[in-house]
Amino acid sequence: MTTPRYRRCILATCCVPWNAGLKFEEDVFRRNVRLQIASGLRDLYIFGTAGEGYAVTESQFDAITRVFLDETRIDGVQAMVGLISPSLPTIIERIERARDMGARRFQLSLPSWGVLNDAELQTFFRETCGRFRDCEFLHYNLLRSGRIITGAEYGLLAAKHENLVATKNSTADEKRLQSLFSEAPQLRHFITELGFAKACHLGDCGFLISFLSTNFQLAHDYFRAGCERDTTQLAAITADFEGLIATFKEAVGDTAHMDGAYDKLFCRIHDPDFPLRLLPPYECVSEPRFEHYRDQMRSRHPAWMP
Repeated sequence: MTTPRYRRCILATCCVPWNAGLKFEEDVFRRNVRLQIASGLRDLYIFGTAGEGYAVTESQFDAITRVFLDETRIDGVQAMVGLISPSLPTIIERIERARDMGARRFQLSLPSWGVLNDAELQTFFRETCGRFRDCEFLHYNLLRSGRIITGAEYGLLAAKHENLVATKNSTADEKRLQSLFSEAPQLRHFITELGFAKACHLGDCGFLISFLSTNFQLAHDYFRAGCERDTTQLAAITADFEGLIATFKEAVGDTAHMDGAYDKLFCRIHDPDFPLRLLPPYECVSEPRFEHYRDQMRSRHPAWMP
């Protein structure tokens, strides 16, 4: 058995709150980070798709990263900084600046302006993992980049770059999951809710939490059941998924389509002062729709409320 390079854990995002003037709400953000840490989450990241890493300016990136690293300087907590940009030089500069602030873990997404070919893929990882050998990197494998990296490709990349330590994959496809664990076993693969129950029977996967963050205790129960391969407990928890997904999709409707619009609903469930706004031009969920979501969760899924 190959031991993966990153610890097995729940990986969670920290969304960024914006006030009415679209300025960073530092106090609300700090409160949200502290809540997740107090809830037992020890591996947190900023600037994924839900954290609007694609939308922030350079000054916003620096200011939020500095606050995030300040809040996560706690024993046992591992902080990760996301990097989303069509520009590789911008990604390199962001790593350099965040590294100067103390960051040593980064989440990579492939540039999406043009789909990378095989040679360009090698260049991308050489100029990130290969350039910053004292840092660790997770790759976010999402379709928005235009290219899904296969298990075989991950195996080759991991052999070249020992500081490529993990991946994020939002899939429940068993063939794809099997490929990740069999062809790139040295990487810790983080899988979202719908695929996690399957993936935990194929390998020692991590859990990438999204809609289960409305109740952190039940999310921990789901992760623990996966680690123990407790089929009965996994089935009991996953039985709620169809209803949970239908409830937030019904609330959002066709008014918002970005990941952050959903994740800020979950943040708001815990903190009534967490704003729903997204950076323009993207649409957020309206206050009435959030209230509908909250009320439906209370009536249909009370066990999944905090």
